[in-house]
Amino acid sequence: MTHRSWAHEQVSPRSQCDARRLHNEALEFLGDSVLGLLVADYLFRAYPRASEGELSRMKHRLVSAPTLAKASTELGLGDFVRFGRGEEKSGGRRKAALLADVFEAVIGAIFVDGGLPAATEFVGRTLGEELRDADPIAAAAADPKTMLQERLQASHEPAPQYTVIETLGPPHHRTFHVELKWNGGTARGEGRTIKAAEAAAAQEALQQMNQSEVVS
Repeated sequence: MTHRSWAHEQVSPRSQCDARRLHNEALEFLGDSVLGLLVADYLFRAYPRASEGELSRMKHRLVSAPTLAKASTELGLGDFVRFGRGEEKSGGRRKAALLADVFEAVIGAIFVDGGLPAATEFVGRTLGEELRDADPIAAAAADPKTMLQERLQASHEPAPQYTVIETLGPPHHRTFHVELKWNGGTARGEGRTIKAAEAAAAQEALQQMNQSEVVS
């Protein structure tokens, strides 16, 4: 497998369009879509009485970077990726986001080679335990934004407001900083995506609320 950092080192700056043909991003895109379909289909059949929100939370957890990075690590996929010199030195083989990308690329490649049956078999074999352990209650507990929203609603307080206050890094490796405001407090979070940064901010807000309750 090939990371974009390796591909960009192999071509001249004027031929960056050629570099796109040498790395895995297109397969990552395809694998992400195939994985989303397979997980959604599994949850739909396994939990026929679950609400759309419950299904969405379980799906989000199953296709999240930590879950995919864990599966990628167990398969040892990081050992089979070509990285550029800079990414290699910065520990790219151990980065959760990159390992998750590689896992998606493998699913994309399997789908191209063997179609949906082969991709289904691979996902079932590598994520089987995660799929079987999926639970609506646990998924809700793992979603800090939902927990914060429900907590504020229970107290008849206004909905929290999320604002992106800073974006750092190049387009392919950005870090987002989000500020969260609610009635009586503020919190901040960061992440590789806006959603991840919002979740981190919501988790910080919940921790502040819990600490406040302990003190009072």
